[in-house]
Amino acid sequence: MKMTETMRRDWDERAKKNAFHYIASWRKEWNLNSFLASGEEDYQRFVLPVLERCKIDPSGKVMVELGCGAGRMTSNFALHYERVLALDLSVEMLKRARQVHSNKSNILWLRVSGEDLACLASDSADFVFSYLVLQHLPSEDLVFAYVREILRVLQPGGAFLFQFNGSHSPTMNLRGRMVWGMVDTLWSAKLTWLSHAVASLFGLDSAAAGKTWRGAAIVASRVEDIVQSSGGEIREMSGVNTPMTWCSGSRWPVPEPRC
Repeated sequence: MKMTETMRRDWDERAKKNAFHYIASWRKEWNLNSFLASGEEDYQRFVLPVLERCKIDPSGKVMVELGCGAGRMTSNFALHYERVLALDLSVEMLKRARQVHSNKSNILWLRVSGEDLACLASDSADFVFSYLVLQHLPSEDLVFAYVREILRVLQPGGAFLFQFNGSHSPTMNLRGRMVWGMVDTLWSAKLTWLSHAVASLFGLDSAAAGKTWRGAAIVASRVEDIVQSSGGEIREMSGVNTPMTWCSGSRWPVPEPRC
């Protein structure tokens, strides 16, 4: 099975089990109101201050949300943009998002392949946003591919803001690392059922087994290189060397022709 299909399968299973929790995992149980309220809080806390500091216009014709899940933050963008293109690779997540936001006419929910944004034309978006998404991608190559795609779909002068895991420091003790290492090894060997069983045996969340949950850590300087080589300019990089590394900037405008 291709990695992208494995990613889709894992996220469909998580959506069926408890979509809201696996989108915002700091809380086990959410109701719809608290789930959407948390999205509005994160919009006010993480998005608007960066846009203000970087002098990025928080409105326009087309905005792209990469990894929308069940639409926790999507409606906040829909208030400011004429059209929001909300993307996810999970059919189950998109199904829930459409149900949650059935009254929003300016949101288009689109399924992506898990490795590119081929459904979007180049130079077509004013703003691209992604949060709690790139950190789950199982390889740095996939993360870099999406960063390149973000720059490709932005129109000249368009802006981006995305978060990734920039920390390579251990986040658990030796026992935890050994158990998760065993679970990941079984998952990588395509013994999914066994990796889930081992996780459950040690009291871990079986739906979080595998690298489509824990993802790959990325060195911030590599992201900076990819952005610049793809025609972008970084205006702010914050939280470097932490799981919450944020990168914001814009795509270079097309140079004016000289006489």
